[in-house]
Amino acid sequence: MSDDERAPAPRPPGTFRVGSIAGSDVLVSSSWFLVAGLIAIIMAPQVEAVSPGLGALKYVAGLAFAVVLYLSVLVHEASHALMARRYGFPVSSITLHFLGGMTAIEGEARKPREEFMIAVVGPLTSLAVGAVAVGLWFVTPGGLLQMAVEALAGANLLVGILNLVPGLPLDGGRVLKSVVWGITGSPHRGTMVAGWGGRVTAIAVLAWPVVQKQVTGNSPDLIDFVLVFIVAMFLWSGSTAAMASARLRRKLPSLIARDLARRTLAVPDDLPLAEAVRRAQEAEAGSIVTVTGNGRPVGVVNEAALLATPEDRRPWVAVSTVARTLDDGLSLPATITGEDLILAISRTPAAEYVLVEEDGQIYGVLSTADVDRAFRGSPR
Repeated sequence: MSDDERAPAPRPPGTFRVGSIAGSDVLVSSSWFLVAGLIAIIMAPQVEAVSPGLGALKYVAGLAFAVVLYLSVLVHEASHALMARRYGFPVSSITLHFLGGMTAIEGEARKPREEFMIAVVGPLTSLAVGAVAVGLWFVTPGGLLQMAVEALAGANLLVGILNLVPGLPLDGGRVLKSVVWGITGSPHRGTMVAGWGGRVTAIAVLAWPVVQKQVTGNSPDLIDFVLVFIVAMFLWSGSTAAMASARLRRKLPSLIARDLARRTLAVPDDLPLAEAVRRAQEAEAGSIVTVTGNGRPVGVVNEAALLATPEDRRPWVAVSTVARTLDDGLSLPATITGEDLILAISRTPAAEYVLVEEDGQIYGVLSTADVDRAFRGSPR
């Protein structure tokens, strides 16, 4: 199935779609409206100073600045999406939220160069847009229009520079990861180094109010402390999550579907459930697949549904009543392993999957619970 034909992923709660870029949904979080309102209030006095007498319209102008800021973030995230697609990675969505934006790229970079290019293109795009806006500022008439260009320049230069800070989850952290990966040959080590970079950055952000007056001449107020805390928590939690994910990904190569499969019994879909269970026990099979008359698999028995069916009813119901139809995604190649296995399961969540050989023969049934135990290192 091509990227364009893939069913759209469900939108996260609290977001709505405003359009698409290169086939990727552009989503806006409800938290954006809070930020937009705050920006409008903060910018209103400056608008009033530049263009007196606007009255309530100064807040509308402030809201326009918020839109300009987030359009800059959108351009930044779109560059990530386009570069990721160039390397063959599907991009499901671009989300604008309270702290900026996020591009949902499916899969992990296969080479340090891919990681580097996908990460660095965002800050470079922001810096380029900021540089163009700086040039336009010199030829733009004074007033609100020049103020808007100034805001465009400042927003993009700020986004570009801050995102180059070498710590996850910032783009600079992914750049650092790619460099360490390229030197050591280990993406895991690259992530751990960049993750610690993110933690150090979070601590540095918390220390900003202490030196703010010496650097800017302005004493920190309550809003400064709140913003610093939010940004620091974002950086710390993001870097910590990336490090935890890296530790788990080290286990991916050991996830081999063929090794985790349960012995399977194929039965006609109209066979009484009690008889199907008896045959499975006799064959010491851990799962049951229903097939048509010509042997084509059509369903896999759901273990939970089977256990929920009283034994006195099992002789009177067909095994197909507790089987889940093998829709797209529930039949996987027996050779699937590692990250491909995890992605396949995440795209189509289910309790069991049928593993099929290249010639169409059923190899076995893969239980999500068995994959989870193997991933966590627990015995089956």
